[in-house]
Amino acid sequence: MKKLFSLALVFVMLFSCAAVSASADSDAYLGVMLSTNVMSLDTNLATDGESFEVIADCIDGLMQMDADGAAVPAIAESYDLSEDGTVYTFHLRDAQWANGTPVTAHDFEFAWKRIAAECEEYAYMFDSTVGCIKNADAILYEGGDPDTLGVKALDDKTLEVTLEVPVSFFPSLMYFPIFYPINEEFFNSLEAGTYGTSPETFLSNGAFVLESYTPGTASLSLKKNENYWDADNVKLAGIKYQVIQNSGEALDAFRKGELDVVTVSGNQVAAAEKDAALSKSLTVTGAGYMWYLSFSQTENNAQGGMLANKNLRLAISNVIDRYNLTDNYVMDGSLPTFTAVPPQFAANNETGEDFSADQDQFLDLCDYNPDAAQAFFEAAKKELGKDEFTFTIIYGSNEGNEVALVAQAIKEDIEAELDGVTINLQPMTKAERLDKMQNDNYDIALTRWGPDYADPMTYLGMWVTNNDNNYGFWSNAEYDQLIKDCTTGQYISDYAARWEAMLKAETIVMQEAVIAPLYTKANANLISGSVSGIEFHPVALNRVYKNVVIG
Repeated sequence: MKKLFSLALVFVMLFSCAAVSASADSDAYLGVMLSTNVMSLDTNLATDGESFEVIADCIDGLMQMDADGAAVPAIAESYDLSEDGTVYTFHLRDAQWANGTPVTAHDFEFAWKRIAAECEEYAYMFDSTVGCIKNADAILYEGGDPDTLGVKALDDKTLEVTLEVPVSFFPSLMYFPIFYPINEEFFNSLEAGTYGTSPETFLSNGAFVLESYTPGTASLSLKKNENYWDADNVKLAGIKYQVIQNSGEALDAFRKGELDVVTVSGNQVAAAEKDAALSKSLTVTGAGYMWYLSFSQTENNAQGGMLANKNLRLAISNVIDRYNLTDNYVMDGSLPTFTAVPPQFAANNETGEDFSADQDQFLDLCDYNPDAAQAFFEAAKKELGKDEFTFTIIYGSNEGNEVALVAQAIKEDIEAELDGVTINLQPMTKAERLDKMQNDNYDIALTRWGPDYADPMTYLGMWVTNNDNNYGFWSNAEYDQLIKDCTTGQYISDYAARWEAMLKAETIVMQEAVIAPLYTKANANLISGSVSGIEFHPVALNRVYKNVVIG
């Protein structure tokens, strides 16, 4: 596991960093661009990378990420693992919340049981497809008692976590925000529903505290937490975040010295590469996210469920020119992707091989191949008894200006090659897009998923029948059994067999065209020359600022 994060960032192309705007003042704040608004700082409600980043700036879990992405001690100074691999005993260090009260094992027990009780979107990370915490499935899906969750504070400094089966990557899950603690006394002192909505209703135990924030606004700021257990190693005075959704505006803000860290795409990347000063500040990093098309396969949508037809989905997938998307519209180093699990984030523990290194294995199912698409399309028309179809693609209008360009290019590809298919485009906010997908109210969605942990199951687990993230409502009994065998069944203790079973599961996803993978996102970052120490990761937390130095 420790190797795979550094392998993932072999993808990173470094152009070095030269001074553009940053101050050498040790009291300076780091100015950072966010691509979308931070909608929630409640670990139980947050669902996006931007919110997770800010939460992780302010709260430490049991473990944290080092520069290579490996799990290293944070609030847990050490841990023991039972011989059968199912009981973790975490030993907590002396640490304080920002209000001076101790961080205890009870804070973790309270937070985790709250997650299980309220069962929001990311509670799935407790269940048998990921964390395999004892009794999580019964609580989340069968109405069980949250107090039976396999987490228990043995005393203030000792947390015991019991799993149903061994999970090889469990320590790395501990740096994901859903596993962070919440101070129970502080939480219970607040008005219901207000936790994490302002500096006054959010309590930190991490490197920074919340200085200004209103949900959904375009800016927020953090300042150094003087009560942080590792405060001596935090050199930043704070971070000022600014939401900028337009790449041109981001480039302009960087040129003017208004921000120290921005991401650009499209023509702005080309402009930066041609500029002698800016090119020295350009760093391209793997962002981990895979963009793809999700198809609604229920009768509620898509002309009464036309997209439940596999051949129609395959036809659409095979008219999309993915190289055209990345080379001419996204233009930030993103990689055309032809697998259901994206490349360069999940490596085999035994061989070091990237799970999706072979991007050619499914080209007969997922490529720009108009002839193959026509064959799939003719089969679909015969099976459905229809020659004409009209579908709407929904996409986020506030997820980067390249997203609208990609949506338009996909529409043009489909309509140019599939005579009789009409595509309408419907932009909306990201929140609206997610709401439509979650409530089965769409035809096709241009969407993304980032790996929450460094294992192929972070993608493959989404397409299990009735999974909360299975937005196409696809179901396949063979697939469900393979995933069960990999998570709680016969392959759990046989790493090689599990790996092969996951590859077989991915093959089913591609053969059935459950999704149409498009590209694996990169971030073209402009970073001020006097800024060093930002850690970029393709998994879980894309950017970590704890060790940043200005000057």
